[in-house]
Amino acid sequence: MTNDDRDFANATIDRAARAAEDAKSVKAEREAAAKAVLDNMARLKALRLAREATEPPRAPAAKKARTKPGKPAEKAPALSDWLASQQNGGRRI
Repeated sequence: MTNDDRDFANATIDRAARAAEDAKSVKAEREAAAKAVLDNMARLKALRLAREATEPPRAPAAKKARTKPGKPAEKAPALSDWLASQQNGGRRI
């Protein structure tokens, strides 16, 4: 094995080791960010529950009575009649 071959092999091993360290650090950063998000969610939930506990209970919203759809009082004009009235009124169609 020549010196060039040894240098190449050592450089390859160094690159692999650096890549492994980078992967570990990236994973640690990602886990830290996820933990920070979960901690913040827990803190906000605790604040919301404390605020809701101090508020008086709200009255349930009154439900609206459903009305049956009735027949329209006046039947809409036919399309041809409506178009004619629009043209007579000066509207361009």
